[in-house]
Amino acid sequence: MNDGVVWLTIFVLSVFVGIEVISKVSSTLHTPLMSGANAIHGVILLGAIIATAETTNGFAVAVGLVAIVLATINMVGGFVVTDRMLQMFTRKKKPARNEEGAA
Repeated sequence: MNDGVVWLTIFVLSVFVGIEVISKVSSTLHTPLMSGANAIHGVILLGAIIATAETTNGFAVAVGLVAIVLATINMVGGFVVTDRMLQMFTRKKKPARNEEGAA
C-alpha cells in the first residue's frame, strides 16, 4: 500500500474523530479546552520556527514562513477568543458610593 494513502486515511479518520469529540464537549468546558489548545499551538509555532531555521532549501523556507504566520494567527486569535469568553463570566464592578452628602 502507498504511504500517501495511509497518511491520508489517518488524517481523514483523525478529522472525523476530532469533530465527534469536540461536538460532545459541553459549553462550560470550551474555555479550558481552548486554553489547552492555545498551549499546543504555541508548541506548534515553536516547532515551525525551529524547522524553518534548520533548512537551507528555499521552498522549505517559504513553506515554513507560511506555517509560522498561520500558526501565529491561530494562536493569537485563540487567546483573543479565550479572553473574550472569560470576560463573559466576570462580574461587573458596582460603582463606589459617594459619601459627600452623608454628613
